[in-house]
Amino acid sequence: MKRILSALVVFVFLAAGCGTRVKRVPAEQTIDLSGRWNDTDSRLVAETMIQDCLNHPWLTRFLAGNGRKPVVIVGSIRNLSSEHIPVETFINDIERAFVNSGKIRVVADVMERLQLRDERRDQINWASPETRKKLKNEIGADFMLLGDISSIEDREGGKKVVFYQVDLELIDIETNEKVWIGSKKIKKYITRGAVKL
Repeated sequence: MKRILSALVVFVFLAAGCGTRVKRVPAEQTIDLSGRWNDTDSRLVAETMIQDCLNHPWLTRFLAGNGRKPVVIVGSIRNLSSEHIPVETFINDIERAFVNSGKIRVVADVMERLQLRDERRDQINWASPETRKKLKNEIGADFMLLGDISSIEDREGGKKVVFYQVDLELIDIETNEKVWIGSKKIKKYITRGAVKL
């Protein structure tokens, strides 16, 4: 019985020493554990590409010809890479970069619009007349942003190179003209000991 009790005590001490530890870090701090696409890649690619998009002639031409900020809707960004990438996070980063630029107006996507339309219809029955929002008073988008995220992997032994390419296109909704095409590339070289990548 003493052996079992001693073994149990040793096990408890060993288990306590292997516990999980968590340290809070700033959200903007870059931490790259696996080499996979991460929050930093998403944010930096979105900011870089939107900055490039906003510094091209299409914006100046639109402002001169229309006297107002262009309205953009972010459409589908397809994940064609070999890993799971949460595309919604990337889309949110893109929308944030557009809105924070102060040069672009962004409208809700298809799923968001359905929820908003349901809310407006609900307000007809339940909201007071002075606070009720009108139906069929939406802002139409001038441009749609579409794109994809691709990746290529090359590995040998404990070494791996992952190449990401993000391609985005801004398209005039009325004419289908592509007014801006952007591409951003990221290459990561990952090495590990005897652990399989």
